Amino acid sequence: MAALAGFIALLTRINDAVFWVGRQLSWMAIGVMVLIILAQVFARYILNDALPWSEELARVLMLWLTGLMAPSAYRWGSFVAIDMFRDLLPRWPRAILTLCLFGISLIVLIVMTYYGWKHINSGWLFGSATLKIKLAWVYMALPVGFLMMISACVELIAKELHEALDPSVNYKSGDNAPEFIAE
Repeated sequence: MAALAGFIALLTRINDAVFWVGRQLSWMAIGVMVLIILAQVFARYILNDALPWSEELARVLMLWLTGLMAPSAYRWGSFVAIDMFRDLLPRWPRAILTLCLFGISLIVLIVMTYYGWKHINSGWLFGSATLKIKLAWVYMALPVGFLMMISACVELIAKELHEALDPSVNYKSGDNAPEFIAE
């Protein structure tokens, strides 16, 4: 039990730090996107001369902010879920169901990471139309986000397992989700 608790503590600290950086970069990307879109509106409707690169850069930023923010949302349980049935179950069946669902999620995330890396390989062959960067840099948001989500999923599996094996442990009370998401 001590080894599991130590693993969870280490993984939680790593995820806290990495996901914090991802969230900060996401907020900056949103700010830059807003400025780019405002510049495009100004250029198109006031100057009557559209910026050729603005839409493409906004899309790149949107992909990256999603890849960097989704792991935190997954970790906080902020994705859409129907958990009414699960909450009605006794402790052990609930833990088994939750572990099975996390296991399925982990498999899907691993498969998606694999295909994300394959997609990057094709991206080295092509450049973006207006930004003149290799598309692999854009596509990299997929496996980076999926790898971070794998780390979150492993943390959630370990915490659920620890809670199932030791009823005195409650990780949900120490959840570090923002207040507007907390239950």
